[in-house]
Amino acid sequence: MKARIHAAVWALLLVASGCSAGSSATVAKDPGTLAIGYTAEPANFDFTRTDGAAIPQALLYNVYEGLVKLDANAKIVPLLAESWTVSEDRKTYDFKLRKNAKFSNGAPFTAEDVKFSLMRVKTGWTVSIKSTMDVVDRVDVVAPDHARVVLTKPSNGWLFSLTSRLGAMFSPTGVADLANKPVGTGPYTVSSRRRGDSIVLKQNPTYWGTKPAYSTVVLKYIKDPTALNNALLSNGIDVISAITVPDSIPQFQSDDRFTVVEGTTNSEVTLAFNNARPPLNDVRVRKALSYAIDRKALLDTAWAGRGTLIGSMVPPTDPWYEDLSNAYPFDPAKAKALLAEAGQPHPSLRLRIPNLPYAVSAAQVVSSQLADVGVTVTIEPLDFPAVWLKQVFTDHDYDLSIIQHVEARDIVTFGRPKYYWGYDGKPVQQNLAKADAGTPQEQVDAMRQVARRLSEDAAADWLFLFPNVIVAKNKVTGFVRNQVSESFDLTGLAPR
Repeated sequence: MKARIHAAVWALLLVASGCSAGSSATVAKDPGTLAIGYTAEPANFDFTRTDGAAIPQALLYNVYEGLVKLDANAKIVPLLAESWTVSEDRKTYDFKLRKNAKFSNGAPFTAEDVKFSLMRVKTGWTVSIKSTMDVVDRVDVVAPDHARVVLTKPSNGWLFSLTSRLGAMFSPTGVADLANKPVGTGPYTVSSRRRGDSIVLKQNPTYWGTKPAYSTVVLKYIKDPTALNNALLSNGIDVISAITVPDSIPQFQSDDRFTVVEGTTNSEVTLAFNNARPPLNDVRVRKALSYAIDRKALLDTAWAGRGTLIGSMVPPTDPWYEDLSNAYPFDPAKAKALLAEAGQPHPSLRLRIPNLPYAVSAAQVVSSQLADVGVTVTIEPLDFPAVWLKQVFTDHDYDLSIIQHVEARDIVTFGRPKYYWGYDGKPVQQNLAKADAGTPQEQVDAMRQVARRLSEDAAADWLFLFPNVIVAKNKVTGFVRNQVSESFDLTGLAPR
């Protein structure tokens, strides 16, 4: 079966990508320029109104900065805030700000910008994750370098959320055209963009911190995996940000011109169920699909065994991780019995996926395995991010999807009934609230209850945790082994 699936994968990839190796034109050999290849291109630059990971991947920590950030060990560390204190009741946060930070349009960064940015999430943002900021009651400007944030209740997740795009700092004078002209305090500015091809970042001459080693970084967008690999082999780029087809990894490992960095991520590759749409609103059907999928075989076929089987929306880097990967062992007979019990022995389902290699590969395996238990699956690749985000994420027009969820601690999305899962579980919502307001140990206990309940309800099927595999020319150093934030952080990269 594996050979048949591989052939189908490549056929579908060629149709889905519509991309040729010609898009990887050689970048000028300026030693101060670094070219990095990516697969998913941002639709625009405004992550306050556009969902998806492609925008913060390019801009967070590089163009936009927050008060805090995540380091390589998923620890919260200072960024625009030099330090902070938390009140005894855990509702008041006092941030001591850096005095020499400026926005790229010349405006100084002050506590007024903290107030503007955090309150604007509540009033000006439209993306799904904005609700995380609802817990903020007010922001007080104590002094130009002292911002005080007062919450309506204790929240364990709030400070962590500031490490994501939600914590990005904006200037009131820099938000007129966020989709095209980002204005941040980071080490880079957006110099130019060629849609369908590249984004050019230039060193910010007024950056408050350590100057980045590269004066120019070119972000090249190449959907086709073969063209992406060829771009590196032919000097079109210097780095592949994430290998998309695992079969190519040995090629680079055996070539002494390149370094292969392998680690993990907190990105769950998830078979999403539309819990609000028949027949997937029946837990027996969802459980049947979960029993019908051999996740180990899928990982071996779709990603050459790389990655981690997890069985939940919780990666091992989270404090409340439990291995739930055996909750639904591969059992086709049980899957058939559950489908029959639900009165759905031969359902037909649409599997609408982003036209990205990992999703296409996994979809072929899922379709084949579900067919073995009587489920007819129609695979529909959609252009990513724009079309998938509109039709699946926003309009909820799907039965099944496969998507890599890259946001940290995104299990909380199952507490939002209007999120594209369509999952409305009161015990999960109650435990999420308990976890957010409780002591550290209460948080761990409640979050484990959330993960267990989602597993019991078969709210989704977590296929595997995506590996982090970066390939670069030997001359480039400073990569973070594990990808734990939304950002592809350029600040540590340097020539050897």
